[in-house]
Amino acid sequence: MLSRIADSMFWMSRYLERAGNTARLVEINLVHLLEAEDALPEAAQWKPLLSISSSEEAYQARYEAGEVTASRTIQFMTRERSNPSAIRTSLRLARENARVVRDRISNEMWEAINEMWLRIDRVLEGAGAERAASLFAEVRNGVARFHGISVSTMMRGEAFGFYLLGTCVERADMTARILDVKYHLLLPEVEMIGSALDFYQWAALLKSLSAYEAFRRRYQTGLRPVDIAEFVIFERDFPRSLRFTVDRMRHAMREIGLEGAERTAATMAALESHLGDVTAEQLFEQGLHEYLDGFLAKVGAFNVAVSREYFEQYLGDER
Repeated sequence: MLSRIADSMFWMSRYLERAGNTARLVEINLVHLLEAEDALPEAAQWKPLLSISSSEEAYQARYEAGEVTASRTIQFMTRERSNPSAIRTSLRLARENARVVRDRISNEMWEAINEMWLRIDRVLEGAGAERAASLFAEVRNGVARFHGISVSTMMRGEAFGFYLLGTCVERADMTARILDVKYHLLLPEVEMIGSALDFYQWAALLKSLSAYEAFRRRYQTGLRPVDIAEFVIFERDFPRSLRFTVDRMRHAMREIGLEGAERTAATMAALESHLGDVTAEQLFEQGLHEYLDGFLAKVGAFNVAVSREYFEQYLGDER
């Protein structure tokens, strides 16, 4: 497979997954604000979303006053052209990469992503606060529909492997960021533990990962932080857990034939080792933030390794 095709397949799925994740985050934050009994200041409610997407600097550059408000954050994370992680930007880049690989994806996949981009772009041109909830649901459903069509219609092999790899890398990165921000930023005061606000924040975390119902079926002990961390990090059967996504990354490597690539294999082994013989209780004792920070660093190293050992190497051969 040509390097540019592999690269576009990988980033098509990453950008699409990013758009769905961002829509889910903003939507759940809006719902959480309606349900929560103890309200935080507006900036404290919305700043964590910028932290999750590493968009603080871009936000400050866009709004010179720097004040974080609900309307500004929603605007910035949905249709701000200067924000590389905005929903509109992610969908546009996903469609552009899909255009490059049209001969490797099914017609149904291309029609789904093209129609979604045209529809969402048209809505965002005139979207207001009254359209926010339906817009985010439409993005989520569109991304889920594309994934369903892809699994049902795409030939297995290298192309599918890069599609799966991109999806799982983006998903692992986002899951770790969401959990880290909740633990490290959202609840800094010890006296708030066990409060109504604490309950709604942990519930919002699970809902942002579409994990609330699955978690409650697995645990009947309430929303204990240690159980949530155990589920989100180590649950092998939940599609957005760190262990599940890393397992699927390994599967994608077999589809592509990357297991023989030395640097990529080493970074993959480091990720698997990071999820090895450790429990959530031990992580809370040793430092959950440090653990998740280490995981994110290893995901970044894996991404660089894939790029250098496949995309750049094979691009050089083509030239």
